[in-house]
Amino acid sequence: MQAELDVLESKLAQLVQLTIRLREENHHLRKELAQALSQGRQCHDKIDSVKSRLERLLAQLPEE
Repeated sequence: MQAELDVLESKLAQLVQLTIRLREENHHLRKELAQALSQGRQCHDKIDSVKSRLERLLAQLPEE
């Protein structure tokens, strides 16, 4: 009986450690995702700005 309890205790300790590691990894991944989404929005905004500037410049060119 004691051997079974020791095995169970060991497995439970492994489960706790795995849960802690996965929570830390999840937190890290959520942080990376938030940064990537922010950078994506910044890139999109820059592209929109450049597109608008390019359209204004093209409108100023004389037609042939």
